[in-house]
Amino acid sequence: MPKHRLIFDALHEQITAGKFTDGRRLPSEMELAQRYKVSRPTAARALRDLTQMGLLERRAGSGTYLRSQPTVAARGESMSLGLLVPGLGNTEILDPICNEITRAAQAKHYSVLWGDAASTGPSAEQAMAVCQQCIDRQVNGVFFAPLETIPDREKVNRQIVQKLADAGIAVVLLDRDVLDFPRRSTFDLVGIDNFQAAYTLADYLAAAGRKNFRFVAKQGYPSTTDLRMAGCREAVFRRGLKVDADWAQFGDPSDATFVRGLLDPMPDVIVCANDLTAALLIQTLTNLGVRIPQDISVVGFDDVRYATLLSVPLTTIRQPCVRIGQAAVQAMHERIQTPSLPARQILLTGKLIIRRSCGTT
Repeated sequence: MPKHRLIFDALHEQITAGKFTDGRRLPSEMELAQRYKVSRPTAARALRDLTQMGLLERRAGSGTYLRSQPTVAARGESMSLGLLVPGLGNTEILDPICNEITRAAQAKHYSVLWGDAASTGPSAEQAMAVCQQCIDRQVNGVFFAPLETIPDREKVNRQIVQKLADAGIAVVLLDRDVLDFPRRSTFDLVGIDNFQAAYTLADYLAAAGRKNFRFVAKQGYPSTTDLRMAGCREAVFRRGLKVDADWAQFGDPSDATFVRGLLDPMPDVIVCANDLTAALLIQTLTNLGVRIPQDISVVGFDDVRYATLLSVPLTTIRQPCVRIGQAAVQAMHERIQTPSLPARQILLTGKLIIRRSCGTT
């Protein structure tokens, strides 16, 4: 048995036997390390595991204490979480994040309810149905990826989180907020730092000699796209370059007429809001006789599975899906334990992946 588990079991037995009264301070990490002849990190692991169970609470600068009111998990009651991700099963980036959420949640002894993934596309009706399903099942928390392209999306998204909050269900947002940029809701949000990711991508391209930038997104884009546009624009400005007033264009990258408009005048590089937009754009440009990257560079965001399978492998920003899933579960765990916590944004760092589509390799 691991050494930290021996300490965990000993303390758990003492707590159950009533050795520690409510609010009483437990031995420190150093005291436990000396008593059990282990390293301090090993002793800290045992205390952390008991804290995550809801039996203990850490007080900064004071120590670790027995909770006066153990959480639901500490009392041994079953806990469950819901995934409210419209279009789940048809999304390239959210599917692996949800898979990791399930693994990380089960490691903390939560069960996970997946919403209906059979729909061919997200809809307000489907999202509301899954929301009601989570309420009926009395889940303890819901991971919600707000709807993007539907009419009145903000109104629908706000209705969903309000219904969950009224039912006493904790909410952690995935990838994006329920409110349009630049506003921020009062719910925890876990995703990548989209501004910094776009800044890193555009700064690399500008340093490589790209001067004329275009940004392309589909209509009805989410707040993450606003942040990517802002980060890209900031990097260009800081490199001493300028962008035209119409440098950002919104339309269908499969539409040849729309794409021809992007080429007048011809930019050095087109930054796409995501990899799907980039893939469709590359296909249309190729059909129009435009060579990539000889005539123009194309880059994206997400690093989905097919990014290396395109006719020209795609330069992109990789989302750390495993770490996003783990961070989302930890944020949910803390939110359930301490509902009074202030709303938090947990933003992870994306990684620049350089391939042939940007023409620098």
